[in-house]
Amino acid sequence: MSHMFKFIKVILLGVFIIEGVIGFAQPNYNALSWRMNTAYNKYLMRDVHQQYAQREERLAQAFASKEAMISYREDLKQRYQSIIGDFPEKAELNAKVLGVSKQDGFRIEKIIFESVPKRYVTANLYLPVGTGPFPAAVELCGHGLGGKIPASKAAILCARNGIAVLVVDPLGQGERIQFIDEDSQPLTRGATTEHTLLNQGANLLGSSLAAYEYWDNHRAIDYLVSRKDIDPKRIGVYGSSGGGTQTSYMLGLDDRIQVASVCSYFSQRERVLELDGPSDGCQHVPYEGREQLELADFVLMMAPKPVLIMSGKYDFVDYWGATQGFAELQQAYTALGAPEKVSLFSTEGGHGMPKPKREALVSWLYQWMFQKDTIIHETETAAILLEDLRCTETGQVNTAFSDAVSIPEYHLRLAKEYNQNREDFMKEDGAVVKDKVLELLGLTFASDEVYAEPTGTMKFRNYDLYKYQLVRPGQLPVPCVVVFPEDADENSSVTLYLHEKGKNEILSDENTVGRFINNNEILLVADLRGFGETADPLTLNDTKYWSQEYRNAMISMHIGKPIVGQRVMDVFSLLDFVESDPLLNGRRIHLFADGAYGPVAIHATFLDSRIEKTEVARSIKSYVEYLENPLQRDVYSNVLYGVLKYYDLDNLIQLSGSRIRFVD
Repeated sequence: MSHMFKFIKVILLGVFIIEGVIGFAQPNYNALSWRMNTAYNKYLMRDVHQQYAQREERLAQAFASKEAMISYREDLKQRYQSIIGDFPEKAELNAKVLGVSKQDGFRIEKIIFESVPKRYVTANLYLPVGTGPFPAAVELCGHGLGGKIPASKAAILCARNGIAVLVVDPLGQGERIQFIDEDSQPLTRGATTEHTLLNQGANLLGSSLAAYEYWDNHRAIDYLVSRKDIDPKRIGVYGSSGGGTQTSYMLGLDDRIQVASVCSYFSQRERVLELDGPSDGCQHVPYEGREQLELADFVLMMAPKPVLIMSGKYDFVDYWGATQGFAELQQAYTALGAPEKVSLFSTEGGHGMPKPKREALVSWLYQWMFQKDTIIHETETAAILLEDLRCTETGQVNTAFSDAVSIPEYHLRLAKEYNQNREDFMKEDGAVVKDKVLELLGLTFASDEVYAEPTGTMKFRNYDLYKYQLVRPGQLPVPCVVVFPEDADENSSVTLYLHEKGKNEILSDENTVGRFINNNEILLVADLRGFGETADPLTLNDTKYWSQEYRNAMISMHIGKPIVGQRVMDVFSLLDFVESDPLLNGRRIHLFADGAYGPVAIHATFLDSRIEKTEVARSIKSYVEYLENPLQRDVYSNVLYGVLKYYDLDNLIQLSGSRIRFVD
């Protein structure tokens, strides 16, 4: 009997009382009245669907006449140009032919040029036999690390049929890998990872890897048309996979392109985001959704010039989306009076450009470049030596040329150049600065009131705990918990505590909670969207993107509502709750932010004077830190498009007086 008594006594030491009911030792601090681990993504996708529904209405009206379609096409270009960012001024290409090799029925030149000063671009030019002038195409490579190596079978087939092809190494591939060691070996797992890490830095500076790739490819055409053996009036472009992406992004920006083909990329962005989530960094320009730009729209920008879509029925690129997007192209080209200039070639295959697609591609290019409807067949391929393709001694431009400027170095230089811009911007009227901050956050001050729904209470020895979900129309509910000491009085302040590991991490920490209780301070612990209770499942965020919330961060940028701004709105909701709650109203409000919450807290404090003071721990102190160390994780949690053109975090801290300080 005595042993049983001891056992019961031990059990009772680990119980607590919840709403008058005895429970066991681990409290449940969840405050939402529902549980769905993909809720945040579903919430974001509602905006995606709404934006593209509005786009469908506009497109349906454009189908009505040729004039309406032309107007729609020109509006597409303007909207695209409004988000793509600025391009550099053109400088000398300093192009060089580093070697020529004769092959069976064609020859290959090894080319290098500078798309901007000291940004070296490596390429192979496949030339037909003869003196020309030849029609020419730019081949844009897919995401293999080798880039233009091994030799392009499509380029060989083109050259053997009278079409010159310049195969260009993209940034992060081939001889242009940016994250390499002293032995020219890559530091990341592949091109998709490197592209994403490079893109986040470009976004902070108001550009994108897509824009960088476009500029390199645009300058590649500059090089082609500078040659006497190339016909400047017969220029094409094509690419598969990541090369299809680059092709799509070129079509609305370079009028010299007369014919094109997009392979193993074309689909519907809306479907892809919902089914598979965002792909790597070079395949997204921020605000595309906000501007209602679908993948078909990028092709429509060149209409009615001829374009061939090539898809595999078993490609991981959604085939149904490809057929639906192509149906839109058909209607658009029909409205423009040129239905024969758009075509879909499908194969009973998967990703990439196998022989049937290569034959379809070259037949298409030949038809429109020579005005002859001819079917091209591939009879044999050529074995090309590495030495006939590689343009540098080390295999990488950034180690082969001592004056080469890598993209990370370029980002740091550009950030430094923007110092004066930021200083000048800080001298603007306070209202102007505030409006720009809100614009970059994608925010407007909400007029709808916050409604606090109680979802549970707990009673502990010397404090009460109240759980709420804060509901503001149009926003994701915010789960929060109030820890109210029994000895709290009218002088007790409220500390809003934000921890990147979630509010349960804090509420389960007896030392942290005890510190506030002992000081008679009221603790308000919350999970802003994407953290804690609404954190996205890690399994749905590919590890190659180095971000535990990559898909939601990229979708947020897509719809024009950066995730930082959404979380600032959540802070506003919490402040509104404090202001309206009888237990909390009228008290001094302090904010403590940990880790990824740092930039959110700094923005919220700058914008809302209700926060008396803010302390930040384990966070970046400047956005430039992301540029200084691009090989770090979870950067996209805090990216704002173009922010470093206007301000950095230290500028907001300065404008906030002495209310913000770092405690580490």
